[in-house]
Amino acid sequence: MSKIPLTVVGAEKLRTELHRLKTVDRPMIIAAIAEARSHGDLSENAEYESAKDRQGFIEGRIAEVESKLSNSQIIDPTLLDADGRCVFGATVELEDQDSGDTVTYQIVGDDEANLKEGKISISSPIARALIGKYAGDIAVVKAPGGDRELEILDVRYV
Repeated sequence: MSKIPLTVVGAEKLRTELHRLKTVDRPMIIAAIAEARSHGDLSENAEYESAKDRQGFIEGRIAEVESKLSNSQIIDPTLLDADGRCVFGATVELEDQDSGDTVTYQIVGDDEANLKEGKISISSPIARALIGKYAGDIAVVKAPGGDRELEILDVRYV
């Protein structure tokens, strides 16, 4: 399996989620299953079926998070020295050539992406267009509404 790129913050969020799943959610669902079992006939027990479904979801998520963490390559953007080039973990300030709007994005892993926080996935069309470019370059993004030209105003590693 290939390495999954994560920032330090993204890896910490996954570790926190894993800890919560194992120490809070798993014991809570085990207690819910025990409670539902005590109600008698399991064949017609909706609470039991619901708790078992929830347990399957939690166990699946635990396995998924553990796999992502074990296959991750953690990259600290503050330690990058890419000579002003757009790379994973970089924070990039862009100007849309058509509208003149400016936006700032950090290029992060798929699990960390959150547009409201200004974090875009490394596999997104915008990030793919930016990778390898420098401040002053124009990145052409293939969008459903047609090509968009974005000028790279600044590249930071924070």
